[in-house]
Amino acid sequence: MTTADAGPSVSVVICVYTEDRWGDILAAVASVRGQSYPALETLVVVDHNPALLRRLAKAFGDDGAGAGAGGVRILANAGPRGLSAGRNTGTGAAAGEVVAFLDDDAVAERDWLLHFAEGYADPRVMAVGGRTMPVWASRRRPAWFPEEFDWVVGCTYRGLPPGRVQVRNVLGGNASFRRSALTAVGGFADGIGRDGQRLPLGGEETELCIRLTRAVPDAVLLIDDRSVIHHRVPAARERFGYFRTRAYAEGLSKALVARSVGPQQGLASERRYTTRVLPAGVARGLRDALLGRPGGAGRAGAIVAGVAAATGGYALGSLRARRRGQRFAVARPVAPTSPVSPVPTEAEPEAGEAAA
Repeated sequence: MTTADAGPSVSVVICVYTEDRWGDILAAVASVRGQSYPALETLVVVDHNPALLRRLAKAFGDDGAGAGAGGVRILANAGPRGLSAGRNTGTGAAAGEVVAFLDDDAVAERDWLLHFAEGYADPRVMAVGGRTMPVWASRRRPAWFPEEFDWVVGCTYRGLPPGRVQVRNVLGGNASFRRSALTAVGGFADGIGRDGQRLPLGGEETELCIRLTRAVPDAVLLIDDRSVIHHRVPAARERFGYFRTRAYAEGLSKALVARSVGPQQGLASERRYTTRVLPAGVARGLRDALLGRPGGAGRAGAIVAGVAAATGGYALGSLRARRRGQRFAVARPVAPTSPVSPVPTEAEPEAGEAAA
């Protein structure tokens, strides 16, 4: 498969929330427009930020060529604040057979969509994810930051198998799904993932993928590490304070996922990660420390601290979910009534964080 005519049509959804990432948003859109396997359309979904919605509509107002012409369409999030509802809005408006999601602070390599499309030659394949590489603000990885925890900054982490492999779930910032599959299971669940609150929650793609494989028992979900994007890591996320907070928030998120789909499936991959991958990482760090290599002790300590923070978050999240009897709603993605949804009033709150 080497041409767009040979594979499925792909709509790309980029969820955005703040004008602070204006340059990143433009770079993300440009990387989609430069694909060797052309996207059918690029849908930029704005999360309850009227000023950003107007600015983007003005910037791409002459490019709204629509489906089939590779145009850029600007949409307002038609659901509650948050990344899940933004992705559902994009899915509902998409015309492509496949919907691909790209973070608003990432750029895709030229063959990103090509390798996604190749995966769908097998009709059992319902989702294909890729490899996300960090672009550190300080130009290099902090010496103490373990590769096993690159998920903290939204990137592919040590422990994932290389090549094109079957997985339990793809990672949401660099992933694609058959649109029919997303619609059939009701899209992403509200109440899981980032929603503008202080803590950087996640896990919405894990919960969705588990529901998807339950609904379609022979479904195949893949990661193809040739589908590469480069994800910017700002200086604030290179600090240990963010590392610890994000690990704690991931524990909270896993508790919500387990509450939604059950702990057996919700934590299956995490068991292998915590019993095999992380102990090996601690051993490597201690070995490097003994050999006098920089950062070894820091990496070992960070892994231990990250596990402790995530465990604490999971315990607290599980307790809260049981006390509240928490459940999560999914709703079939609905298309907006127009390419650019009506602009919300200025009285709405400021946009919250909706993208990793």
